[in-house]
Amino acid sequence: MSAAKKYKLMDTGDQLQDTENYTNNRLKKQGDNNFYSPSTSARCALGQNLHQPSAASSSQLSYNMNNSNSSLGTNGERRANFSMLDGAHMNDHRSATTTSAYFNKMGANNASKPGDVKKIVIKNFKMKPTLPDNYSEHTCEKLQEAVVAIQLSKPIRYSLEELYQAVENMCSHRMDAQLYGKLRELTEAHVKRNVESFTGASMDKLVFLKKINGWWLSFCQQMIMMRSIFLYLDRTYVLQNPTVHSIWDMGLDLFRTHIAMNEKVQKRTVEGILMLIEKERTGDAVDRGLLKSLIRMLCDLQIYISAFEDKFLIATKQLYQLEGQRKMQEMDVPEYLRHVDKRLAEENERLLHYLDSSTKYPLIYTVEKELLAEHLTHILQKGLDTLLEENRLSDLTLLYSLLSRVKNGTAELCGNFNGYIKKKGRTIVIDPEKDKSMVQDLLDFKDKMDVIVRTCFEHNEKFTNSLREAFEFFINQRANKPAELIAKYVDMKLRAGNKEATEEELEQILDKIMVLFRFIHGKDVFEAFYKKDLAKRLLVGKSASVDAEKSMLSKLKQECGGGFTSKLEGMFKDMELSRDINIAFKQYVGNTDTEITSMDLTVNILTMGYWPTYPLTEVTMPPQLVNPQQVFNKFYLAKHSGRKLQWQPTLGNCVLKAQFDAGPKELLVSLFQALVLLLFNDKNALSFEEIIAATNIEDGELRRTLQSLACGRARVITKTPKGREVVNKDLFQYNNEFTNKLFRIKINQIQMKETTEEQKATEERVFQDRQYQIDAAIVRIMKMRKTLSHNLLIGELFNQLTFPVKPADLKKRIESLIDRDYMERDKDNQNQYNYVA
Repeated sequence: MSAAKKYKLMDTGDQLQDTENYTNNRLKKQGDNNFYSPSTSARCALGQNLHQPSAASSSQLSYNMNNSNSSLGTNGERRANFSMLDGAHMNDHRSATTTSAYFNKMGANNASKPGDVKKIVIKNFKMKPTLPDNYSEHTCEKLQEAVVAIQLSKPIRYSLEELYQAVENMCSHRMDAQLYGKLRELTEAHVKRNVESFTGASMDKLVFLKKINGWWLSFCQQMIMMRSIFLYLDRTYVLQNPTVHSIWDMGLDLFRTHIAMNEKVQKRTVEGILMLIEKERTGDAVDRGLLKSLIRMLCDLQIYISAFEDKFLIATKQLYQLEGQRKMQEMDVPEYLRHVDKRLAEENERLLHYLDSSTKYPLIYTVEKELLAEHLTHILQKGLDTLLEENRLSDLTLLYSLLSRVKNGTAELCGNFNGYIKKKGRTIVIDPEKDKSMVQDLLDFKDKMDVIVRTCFEHNEKFTNSLREAFEFFINQRANKPAELIAKYVDMKLRAGNKEATEEELEQILDKIMVLFRFIHGKDVFEAFYKKDLAKRLLVGKSASVDAEKSMLSKLKQECGGGFTSKLEGMFKDMELSRDINIAFKQYVGNTDTEITSMDLTVNILTMGYWPTYPLTEVTMPPQLVNPQQVFNKFYLAKHSGRKLQWQPTLGNCVLKAQFDAGPKELLVSLFQALVLLLFNDKNALSFEEIIAATNIEDGELRRTLQSLACGRARVITKTPKGREVVNKDLFQYNNEFTNKLFRIKINQIQMKETTEEQKATEERVFQDRQYQIDAAIVRIMKMRKTLSHNLLIGELFNQLTFPVKPADLKKRIESLIDRDYMERDKDNQNQYNYVA
């Protein structure tokens, strides 16, 4: 149905009065206070209230569908404005307060029977409504006057409501296209008139930017005001024609076409913006509000990327390219890193305050590339070693944070970090002069690197693995020595004289030692030296704590398995069994008539396979020591028949009671020292030759023993002539004048330096054990495979052996097994071996 038609409801009454006067009265009451913005979906809600019928009598009920008196529905369609009701039966229907009540009552009165309702017939009005003469010309002049006044910032003579109603009336009578065209013509003329003010004589860039920004803001306000007046046009004509711009978009399009896209205007605008940003980057204060407004203008006009962003990124790249090269030469690495961090923060602040968010990725990428990625190698080579050496945690944290932002940054950092650890660690391990402090230096170095990885590198798994690989690499650059020194370090920490740490601290030290132990390839070397030192601690009673000893044993077992610690555990079992045997021996001595009850004899029974191999030494024992040994032999062999006891004098120790002029003393000495001192019970003075003949102690061992008694702190005998070295013609006398404030005095045996014979003997034992392990592995593999090529056999051996070995050594063992008929070379292929069953 056409919106320009009128319809009427046919009934027994006359036609009601037209609603035009009612509609106009409502518009006048609303006044000029109604303001429409571009975002407001406003409409003139005219004549939506339903009213009581008037006193005028009429039998015909009608409602008006004229566009000037109707309102928009929720979906943009026309909705009827009901006028006041006026019927012939007014007196009969005074109780009806609404239109619906009126219809219901009227239907009930005219129904022929309950439930019947009278039908309503709708017919067109006979005459169409028309506008007054010259209405369109007069209205167009009025609207044009209003638009020009808005563009010139002058007051409007008409109310906004009146202008809005005029636009609605024009649109309702199909003059909307003409109205839109006229509005666009006026707007375009206004924009063109002002182009010259921006393309004329050159002016200061800042003045130009302020001028175009002011005109842009004014133009936007004008378009908002015009859109509020022509809102009905925007909501009907524009929506019904998809190819037509909205009033707001039409204004932006005209501004973009005639001003923003003008080559001279665009160039001046963009250059001015770049000039302000460059000034801000150099430290000058600029008007960020102006920058924000201008960049929003470019975004609204949809020319931000093409007109500004590309040029802005090029300028950014050029600036930071030159700055990066200059600063890398002028600054040290920590200062340069702080400068880069500051620059990144500044660029992020610009994005926050005035740049469009779409620029964030390319802008930050450009800064990172020019200041970090291009100088990545130089930064790491110039400053990383210094930062690590000086333990500058904050700078290392910043370095990791910045390099994480660039491609391959963390990988390059990890590689250089690995290289530094290998180089630094190798200086600790290789230099023999640092052997005394090697283990402690390694522990301190490991702690330092762990803190850096955990604190500065965010516990990155790549750095953790790199640290582990680097330690494993350099600690095995020197064969056997690190393993030996780590075993001796553990011995030092577990000795009874060590008062440096509490039990908790000692446990932490052992945990750190185990970390170093994991890096060692030759763990059998560690086992050999650790077993030797453990034996001394157990036999001499030097262990600081049995709990600490067993804790270390448990850690080794967990790391290397039960086979690695079986012999060490056997040593502890021997000590426990020895305690039980000594208790039984004392009971045996007490129950028998023997002459050794005055002597407290303690014997440790050691299983030969568990303990280190000690050289068999024959010495001449005095009768007071021989008799107790014989009694113990008789006691032990009576209980364990078939066993053989082999006494080890090198491991013995004694407590002697001595008489001096100052009073009695107790001397804690080794068995060799005791043998020497007991000789002075018969003579006051003895020569070196007499002592060696009487004791049969090995020459070098006797000289060290005499040095400890005559040249140490506790000089219970004197040497003539005086001197540190013991020679064959020296004479030794018992020192009756010896004094000491302590009653029990320990006289330490001067130990032979382990760097020569004993150390070589231990290494030789390790080497022999390795030969046996290699032989066993070869036989085991060949027994399972029966036939195998040389290369495959070597590969299998490398996988199974837990210690470092060279291919040449493996080849020697293969040849040895061939000679002993465990395997043979294949007759057809000399590079293949066959197992001999």
